[in-house]
Amino acid sequence: MIEDKISENECTGQLLAVRDALDVLNGKWKLPIIIALAHGKYRFKELHTLLGITPKMLSKELKDLEMHQLVKRSVYDSIPVTVSYSLTSYAESLKSVIDALRDWGKEHRKKVMYKE
Repeated sequence: MIEDKISENECTGQLLAVRDALDVLNGKWKLPIIIALAHGKYRFKELHTLLGITPKMLSKELKDLEMHQLVKRSVYDSIPVTVSYSLTSYAESLKSVIDALRDWGKEHRKKVMYKE
């Protein structure tokens, strides 16, 4: 519970910051894509298979993550052309956020399933 009252300006600033973060990470697939790429580079088809996401949705989400500078798309001059995706160094700043979400999710699951 938040104990300290804050000014309206501070509240608005906090809400805007959280909204900005949620706008970048919203949806069902962005965090799973980021978590998968945290384990290394993947080609499009590998991500598609690993996550069970449709190609159209995967393409859309990868473009969005690339626009927000969280994912890097690398094109290799081979025959056929090879494309792989990896996280940018900027995406590393999400590690503590993802860890906190994971930890909270584990505790929430226990609370809801076992009704403490």
